[in-house]
Amino acid sequence: MNSNVPRREADRYLSEPNISVITRIAKVIEMLIGLRKQDFQAAGHFVQLQWGHLPWPVRWARFLGWGIYQLFINLPQRTCGLVIRGRISRTPMWLLDENRWAEHPWRDDGAARLPGEVDTVVIGAGFTGGAVAYHWARRASSDQSLVVLEMDDPASGASGRNEGLVVMGRYFKMVRDTVGHHLPRVRPDLESSARKQLASQFAMAYCRAAYRNADLIAETIEEHGFRCDYQRAGWVQARTSDEQKALRLSVKLAEQSGCDDWTMIESFEVKQRSGMRVTQPAGFSRQAASWHPAKWVWCLLDVALASDNVELYTRTRVDRVLEQQRGYLVETARGVIRARNVVYATESYTPNLETGFRDVILPMQEQAASGEGGPVSMEPHIGISGSWYFAGRYGRDVLFGSGGSRVPDHQAGRNLPSRFLTRFAAAEMRDHFGPYELELENEWSGTVGYTPDEFPVVGSIDGAGRWIIGGMCGSGSGVAFNGGRCIVNRILGLDDEPDDYPPEYFAPGRLLDPAGHCWPDVNHGR
Repeated sequence: MNSNVPRREADRYLSEPNISVITRIAKVIEMLIGLRKQDFQAAGHFVQLQWGHLPWPVRWARFLGWGIYQLFINLPQRTCGLVIRGRISRTPMWLLDENRWAEHPWRDDGAARLPGEVDTVVIGAGFTGGAVAYHWARRASSDQSLVVLEMDDPASGASGRNEGLVVMGRYFKMVRDTVGHHLPRVRPDLESSARKQLASQFAMAYCRAAYRNADLIAETIEEHGFRCDYQRAGWVQARTSDEQKALRLSVKLAEQSGCDDWTMIESFEVKQRSGMRVTQPAGFSRQAASWHPAKWVWCLLDVALASDNVELYTRTRVDRVLEQQRGYLVETARGVIRARNVVYATESYTPNLETGFRDVILPMQEQAASGEGGPVSMEPHIGISGSWYFAGRYGRDVLFGSGGSRVPDHQAGRNLPSRFLTRFAAAEMRDHFGPYELELENEWSGTVGYTPDEFPVVGSIDGAGRWIIGGMCGSGSGVAFNGGRCIVNRILGLDDEPDDYPPEYFAPGRLLDPAGHCWPDVNHGR
């Protein structure tokens, strides 16, 4: 065991108080009564992740045993400190603060009307839409107009429902493996060694772009003095003994590629940085940061809307985008806008507007909960995660959550959290922090967009004026800001800044039309 925590102390720290049989039975009944459709959807996804390599009768038999253990033994015991009183709000903790751009412009001007024609329409006002608006205000001339259309209020989607981290994106090995797993289906013409090399090139392109994205965010916050609770303290990711070999390999590849934000820290440093007690080394993203994600979006809009050539219209759902002889017709319930360019900043909602992205951008539900209290040893401002949960301390509140399952396209953005998953994540967190008390106040879910190769799409959809930044696989804060910068520069025809999203890697054509896509050359021997 590689730890500075003596075994006896660790056992004492993780010991659980006894609960009565009556209390246990009551908790079991409560959980059974509370099971909903979303719990069973999440169960199917969990089974596939955990036992997908086994024959289906075996995997479901194992799940049955696991489920019985969770319901009758594990969760009643390990969530006895999770206090749930009355009706829990589904409003994310990030959206409890006043949204100064809510119901804009209708709140102040009920007679406001959409413009008839603009240069560019951006659909969505989250991380991506806010980024595009910000960079447009920074780079476009005064006669080049941009309108942001948001079906709800800014940051109300996935951008305001997450764990509150500025991630460096996925580490090199993770990207290489997910792309490498997909390449045989789309590049059967390549030898295995060539596909492996190509997957490494994809990983390098991704990491370079994500690293610049994180630095640009830090520079922008400092330049404007954004008050979005930004703290660059890193992200600790606990690994089990079975995962140590993979962790060491991933760190080695990160060092060899130069993408060395991803590293490994010993258990004593894990405790110092995060308050977690582990018996094995953990993965650590050194440059990741915590922030208030909704405030970040609102701050971007503050700058963008101070410009005369950027407008925002909230609570304006886009129904259709129709291609015209010159440009596009954007149809909404409030009217129609003609535009020369359309940028989809819609992430998991994209297939509902662009049918070509069905089964290309997949809505995956994730969820979180928050409340006052939580582990007293949990350090603030640092990202924390285990194999099946994530967490973080923000002031007096602790946020924690877990991934879920794919939902149908028409359910993108649904706010329907699973109480079972909330309890499960709370129990997993207890493994690393010991007994704690937390009064649940908020519980919510949202959907993020996954692509089949788990690699984002940033570029032109049709080779003309339809653009997209999406498929970010839960790493929107690692892609959106830099992606928005590059797309704005392409629309405006500006080439005086680095473009970190070359089409051969990031263009949606690699998924929409693999045979016709212009793939990057394989750099043999590099």
